[in-house]
Amino acid sequence: MKSLPLRQTFNEPKAQENTMKTLQPSRLVMAATLAVAAVVTTAGCAVARDQQTVGAYIDDATLTTRVKAKFAEDPTVSALAIKVETLNGVVQLAGFAKSGSERARAEDVARTIHGVKDVKNDIILQN
Repeated sequence: MKSLPLRQTFNEPKAQENTMKTLQPSRLVMAATLAVAAVVTTAGCAVARDQQTVGAYIDDATLTTRVKAKFAEDPTVSALAIKVETLNGVVQLAGFAKSGSERARAEDVARTIHGVKDVKNDIILQN
C-alpha cells in the first residue's frame, strides 16, 4: 500500500492558521447551542408558571429586576428584607418592613416602574 503524502504539518504557520479558523466556528456553534438550551429551559419555567410565552417570562423577570434595583437605590426601603415576584406584569411584594412608611414606599416605588400593571403588597410590619 502506498502512503499518502501529508499536505501540511501542524508546525507550519499556514496549518496553524487553518486550525484556528476551524476552532472559531466550533466555538460559535457551542455558544449558540448553550443559548438555545437556556431559552428552552427558560420556556419550561414559563410554562410551569402558567405564562403563555417566553417573552412574558422575560418581561416579568425584567420588571422584577427593575423593582429590586430601585429598592436598592432607595434609602427608605430595605431591598434585602422585601421579596419581589412578578407574574404577567403584576408585582407581588412580600417580606418585612420596619415601618408603615417603608411598606408604603416599597409599593410606591414598584408602581413607578414602567410596565408594572398592578402591585400586590403583602409586606408585613415587624413588631
